[in-house]
Amino acid sequence: MVSTEPSPWNIANGVTMIRIALVPVFAWALLAEGGDSVTWRLVATAIFLVAALSDKVDGYLARSRGLITDLGKLLDPIADKLLVGAALVLLWWPLGELPWWVPVVILVRELGITGMRMAVLRYAVMPASRGGKLKTVLQAVAIIGFLLPRDGLPWLTVISWVVMAAAIVVTVVTGVEYAYQGWRIRRDALRAKSTGSGAA
Repeated sequence: MVSTEPSPWNIANGVTMIRIALVPVFAWALLAEGGDSVTWRLVATAIFLVAALSDKVDGYLARSRGLITDLGKLLDPIADKLLVGAALVLLWWPLGELPWWVPVVILVRELGITGMRMAVLRYAVMPASRGGKLKTVLQAVAIIGFLLPRDGLPWLTVISWVVMAAAIVVTVVTGVEYAYQGWRIRRDALRAKSTGSGAA
């Protein structure tokens, strides 16, 4: 039987790979001159913004052109986690602009839910919820706020923390929701399998 899946070497996956390649460039720009350069902070912010927006681009290309592939499904969340993870970790250390628990809470949730999604993939695909999409937007906006030079702009720091707090709350709440959904999918699948075996 001939596979109908498009080639993994397509423009949508190419955009995703570019996003992954931008992560070390972003990190280098953020840490340039000890992270104190206004110019380099703006460059790092611009790179982060472009990389974050590219997530919408590769998703649109994959759906509109029929370019959804297993490789894309694997690379897309990896690219997102690498970008957000790099920003959060570097803002914690060595820059010291976030407390350690912020990247820990967010990354534990992200990696945990990604692992769970892969574990239940044999039973069903867990689509992104509205809460999950809101979480992604809040995280990106909060990170951009902390990436921007904030010297002499205390209001920007306050706004960044307010958005970050909202992002953390939504991250935790949606994490619990996804965990319950994953548990229910697995439970129902095992019940169906058990019932089918019994009927046989």
